[in-house]
Amino acid sequence: MKLTTSEALVRWLLAQRSETLAGAEVPLFPGVFAIFGHGNVLGLGTALSRFRDELPVWRGHTEQGMALAATGFAKATDRRQVGVVTSSIGPGALNMVTAAGVAHANRLPLLLLPGDTFVSRAPDPVLQQIEPFGDATATVNDAFRAVSRYFDRITRPEQLVSTLPQVARVLTDPADAGPVTLALPQDVQAEVFDFPDSLFETVVHRVPRPRPDTRELAAAVAALRASERPLLVLGGGVRYSGAASRALHFASRHGIPVVETTAGRTLVPHDHPLHGGPLGVTGSSSANALAAEADLVLAVGTRLQDFTTASWTVFGPDVKLVTLNAARFDAVKHGALAVVGDADVALAELDLGEWQADPSWTGRAASERARWDSHVSSLRSASGDPTYAQVVGVVNDLSAPDDYVMTASGGMPGELIGGWRGGGSGSASMDVEYGFSCMGYELAGAWGAAMALPDRVVTTLLGDGSYLMLNSELYSAAFAGHPFVAVVCDNDGYAVIARLQEGQGGEPFNNQYANCRTVHAEPPRVDFAAHAESLGCVVFPASSVAELRTAYAQAREAAVSSRRPAVVVIRTRPDAWTESGAWWEVGVPESLSGRPDYESGKSRQLRHTARP
Repeated sequence: MKLTTSEALVRWLLAQRSETLAGAEVPLFPGVFAIFGHGNVLGLGTALSRFRDELPVWRGHTEQGMALAATGFAKATDRRQVGVVTSSIGPGALNMVTAAGVAHANRLPLLLLPGDTFVSRAPDPVLQQIEPFGDATATVNDAFRAVSRYFDRITRPEQLVSTLPQVARVLTDPADAGPVTLALPQDVQAEVFDFPDSLFETVVHRVPRPRPDTRELAAAVAALRASERPLLVLGGGVRYSGAASRALHFASRHGIPVVETTAGRTLVPHDHPLHGGPLGVTGSSSANALAAEADLVLAVGTRLQDFTTASWTVFGPDVKLVTLNAARFDAVKHGALAVVGDADVALAELDLGEWQADPSWTGRAASERARWDSHVSSLRSASGDPTYAQVVGVVNDLSAPDDYVMTASGGMPGELIGGWRGGGSGSASMDVEYGFSCMGYELAGAWGAAMALPDRVVTTLLGDGSYLMLNSELYSAAFAGHPFVAVVCDNDGYAVIARLQEGQGGEPFNNQYANCRTVHAEPPRVDFAAHAESLGCVVFPASSVAELRTAYAQAREAAVSSRRPAVVVIRTRPDAWTESGAWWEVGVPESLSGRPDYESGKSRQLRHTARP
């Protein structure tokens, strides 16, 4: 079949199918996000135009925003479908590097197709070509190597035959999932080759479920049975495996308290008697109290990053660690007893017989969480100007069980992770992008989630800093007709970083607008409501918690009926936060008042756990 490189690539994308957690067959690549330029408009752009009826193409307004939308899409489909993003060469390509970092840190599949400079080099230097002095083969796309799970530069059409199976492998393998970059030189995009017909035969990709090694499993069983106060930690791998029900059955059978990581949040019903809450810095004092006393931690599907472990101070000094993970890279960290395999399969085979944890330990989950719930309730009912905790409470109260809530950066992750009450449907209803904490993901990622979940209400919560960082995809979503609700909390700047700065004894500097350099006696303020309305959104301002209830309820209805984003804007306090009490390591100079706490935290920090 004689095709251009671009036509062959598009035909291959169309032939790939995927099986969802529920067993349904869907397109692996259901759509493409594109901004065209001289590096892709006539090659890949022509091919996408030819197949536009079979493969929808969505026009965005920043390459980073499009790639973040594709990342949010993949998360909302539990990694069963993959967004594709193409850009021109040069700045269009480099704009996607940040989003590749987001996908890489969060283990989310993403296919990036940046244009590249001419392989022939005949017109060099072309527009947007940087010409590295010491390496004639390098282009700006080499910047993707550090943030790609798989990278290739297609310099001949026939290379697709060998590289495309590897692309599919990485995007669908639970151990390797992450961004794939195929750099496409613009002259090669238009070259013709006689491709084998078999390359375009339909393939259904079913995510593998590797069984654990029997010896690793036996060692984990022995370690668990020898423990007295075990704790089960559920991460994102439990979500992507569809193993939430299996994990709760395992915990219930053996009386093991359960806590969640950021990526595993909302897998456990909030009021489940074994639910201890979310773990870590942005988690709850209840989960952290359990972690401090546990003698063994079974961590399933998590890489145990610093916010989850309070920079490795949340566990007791003698804790034993058993990790169950699809990726051996993550399973072997921190001296853990590693069990490598699919979460659902491995938990089914982790047979402890009739063994039970001590009933007094089992009961600690509910009692500790009750204290935390009482604390959060008091924050939600406080008087005075609106706080983040109250915003989360309103959204929580008015949301349906199958709604999908999101955030990414600033102070909102701590409020949403620590304060949200819900979950238990067997699938996650929350996306907190706290692997990379990318400002701007809140709006772009919500566009992708709204595409993936057309029958559910998607709500994203963000601060004014994130809104100003990347808001252009509000117009993309409004134009395309993908509705979601955005709740914008205006607290005059980068308030959570100001909290970190001042809380460690630093002077207020360059975070809140009041502490930034300006020549104006009265600096201009952003009218977020007017701005969002100018981008095609329906807007609902609020000035109190009572008004927020009305505004958010109206926004939910308006988003669905208008098929546009609905934006709620409210002023919030910059100095009120939900605190878990956990420590987080940041570099504190000796001259600041926070240095003693830093040294105290370092003294409690685990470098390597005792092997079970």
